[in-house]
Amino acid sequence: MFHLRRSRWALVPAILLLLATAACGAKAPAATLVTPVLETLVMFARDTGLTPATPQVAQPGRYRLTVVNETADSHQLIFASGWKFTLAPNKTTSTEIDIPAEGLKFLCELAGHTEAGFAGEFTVADTASVATSRDSQTAADEAAPSSAGQVLDTLEFHSFEMGFKPTQLEVAKPGRYAVKLINDGALMHDITFADGVKIEAQAGETATGEVDIPAGGLEFICSVPGHEQAGMVGAITVTGSDASTAGDTAATDDHGGPAPTTDVAADANAAAYVPFDAAASAALDGTVHDIDLVVEEKEMTVAEGFVQKVWTFGGTVPGPVIRVKVGDTVRIHLKNPTSSAVPHSIDFHSSQVAWNDEMTSINPGEEKLYEWKAEYAGVWMYHCGTAPALHHIANGMYGMVIVEPREGLPEVDKEFALVQSEWYLGPQKDLTSLEKAAAAAPAPDYVVFNGVANQYVDHPLEVATGERVRVFVLNAGPSVDSSFHVVGTIFDTVIKEGIALTRGNAGNYGAQAVDLAPAQGAIVEFTTAEDGLYPMVTHAFNFVGRGALGLFKAGDGDPLN
Repeated sequence: MFHLRRSRWALVPAILLLLATAACGAKAPAATLVTPVLETLVMFARDTGLTPATPQVAQPGRYRLTVVNETADSHQLIFASGWKFTLAPNKTTSTEIDIPAEGLKFLCELAGHTEAGFAGEFTVADTASVATSRDSQTAADEAAPSSAGQVLDTLEFHSFEMGFKPTQLEVAKPGRYAVKLINDGALMHDITFADGVKIEAQAGETATGEVDIPAGGLEFICSVPGHEQAGMVGAITVTGSDASTAGDTAATDDHGGPAPTTDVAADANAAAYVPFDAAASAALDGTVHDIDLVVEEKEMTVAEGFVQKVWTFGGTVPGPVIRVKVGDTVRIHLKNPTSSAVPHSIDFHSSQVAWNDEMTSINPGEEKLYEWKAEYAGVWMYHCGTAPALHHIANGMYGMVIVEPREGLPEVDKEFALVQSEWYLGPQKDLTSLEKAAAAAPAPDYVVFNGVANQYVDHPLEVATGERVRVFVLNAGPSVDSSFHVVGTIFDTVIKEGIALTRGNAGNYGAQAVDLAPAQGAIVEFTTAEDGLYPMVTHAFNFVGRGALGLFKAGDGDPLN
């Protein structure tokens, strides 16, 4: 059973659904009602067949069988005992089976399915030991959760778009656990376990229930259509089981959607990330600016659980925002300390200088002066150009320059600076992967704003409702295009690479997104119509789930207040 913090009448549809399921679902095999269920067995139907194909049980007896059908096809399992069991497409189905001492064979009787791997056999570990003695029955009771078992502990899960937190959880022993699902998202989510238990919570609500966790652990998903595929999956393991000792080999991804597929395992002990202040700095005073940029090679948490050895300008990724006006002179004192492992350089796209003059590399222990005059307004990129430049950029050496017109920009209420970029993960606490970054078809592990995946979901950018907001946006790449979009708003002012859409133009045109190739920048302005949350994304949505997601919070964030 599960309980929602809602009126009892809200449970009526769920009760009707349960009744309909009971009337139409699989019919259990005839058996004596007092026969104890020894354990829950979980199998998966996949395109490659049933897994595990030869599950082993400790002793003969009655078992609860749960099969998660991850295919788009129906399957009709038939057991040697004559019992048939139907698996609906993309559904989890449970039944009870009696496994004799000699084992039990099964197969899918649909044409071609047996040959495709849909066949197997339940075996019994010790056929000489028939569970008739009190000691054997006691051991079985301790090893497997009972439907009337005592609740051992409460497990708390948070759901959001599109993920769970935690996605991997370890419990001390098998048995019955209470489950608390807190839905922090804006959509309805559920947590559906492989044994069929489902706990559902509407947006902003909390639901509770109970689940029996077998010794082999239990997987879970959100069964709302599309949510599992978007990354809402996880597993509970039991201490000492093969699953718990193997470790979590799948990278996880908070709040963003599907977990990135990577060969780098998340580190549960990784340091928390340091949020990057997105507030745009004011233009520097005066007309001549001497700025020290010191290279720092350091470890940085780039997403929850992932630490990389990054190369930085000034100790941050991205480097500091430099904001000046047309006509200003900028003198960059670039310093590469002796602690650096490699040469570095800098290339300002806002400058007009020879490549083999100011942009040459300096070795560890050296420094140089890079002087340029701001002659054109815009949002510009700077980056390290030392070969291979791809690796130096991918490893964190980039930043934003804002050059305002000589007379400055009109005043607005709030200004932010956002740099989109990519992480191609290397081993934990090591450099990013040049091999991944150099692939002809870029497939970054993370696409982020201001260096860290999803940081502005955890720390929304706050504005007052109706305030005029200006965002300076740069796509630092190194390889993936951006389509910058703020959900629920329209850009009434856009300046992209010198081309302007102005507020109050003839025809009253607006913009929904700004397309930026790597090294392109733009200025956008908008207002929020009401209190609420306004997600910012790249509208290339395959990357939203990989960290390119944040929130503007207008007012108190609640449109219903």
